[in-house]
Amino acid sequence: MIAPPPRGKLSLYLDLIRWDRPAGWLLLLWPSLSALWLAADGFPGWHLLLVFVLGTVLMRSAGCCVNDVADREFDRHVKRTAGRPVTSGQVGVKEALTLGAVLALVAFGLVLTTNAAAIAWSFPALAITLIYPYAKRHVSMPQAVLGVAFSFGIPVAYAAVQGQVPSVAWLLLLGNLFWVLAYDTEYAMVDRDDDLRIGMKTSAITLGRWDVAAIMAFYAAHLLIWAWLISRQIWHPLLWLAFGVAVAQVLWHYRLIKDRTRDGCFQAFRANHWLGATLFAGIVLAYALPPM
Repeated sequence: MIAPPPRGKLSLYLDLIRWDRPAGWLLLLWPSLSALWLAADGFPGWHLLLVFVLGTVLMRSAGCCVNDVADREFDRHVKRTAGRPVTSGQVGVKEALTLGAVLALVAFGLVLTTNAAAIAWSFPALAITLIYPYAKRHVSMPQAVLGVAFSFGIPVAYAAVQGQVPSVAWLLLLGNLFWVLAYDTEYAMVDRDDDLRIGMKTSAITLGRWDVAAIMAFYAAHLLIWAWLISRQIWHPLLWLAFGVAVAQVLWHYRLIKDRTRDGCFQAFRANHWLGATLFAGIVLAYALPPM
């Protein structure tokens, strides 16, 4: 294999944290911000908004560093990931972990500006982030572990606003977990052939021919749980319009993935942040505007 041309450290680090692919941190951000608005019963204030936006970007970037180190031996056998900086040897393991640790520490510094409850819940959030990359070796549906990791901003948001984590936060986390199962199974369908060859465990492999049906069921569970919970707190036509637009997006995703093509599944995965943005917009508008 021809060695990749040398690149500057900054370019490699930005590639390592997926700086040019914001879809990953947007998938984390929208449910966290939605929970922030619901916990505060409206706009939570600029301080918490800044903490959660910056913290989400930093923690997702740190997670990428850990993930690429954990998967470096697998990634070299997958067409889509073979050129990643750690896998290709352009960034060392210790170097990547050091960068990840620095980013996580900066994120923790932001959490320290909130309250004791949010600080306490940030530790299990970090633990799950570190566990996920290794779940792919032992869990038949590691996407469920990712679902918890990518949903943990919800209880942290409630803790930051209310100083506690009520039951509604955990139910929102459950609903969001189904969304993560949906979009990360789409993602896993892209690499299914490579993952089968190298022995990686994914939901796309576990579900087999039921993958598309399961994804649709996951989307339905997510939207039904969130619609039920949010409508108990706030009722507004624009909120229901947002859920209607989200349903339309899910139907479009079905068209993209039904033939199980790599391009279609990858396009569906990358478009998922729009679904999260749609629901967040509906929540913000429902609080900001009087009922029509």
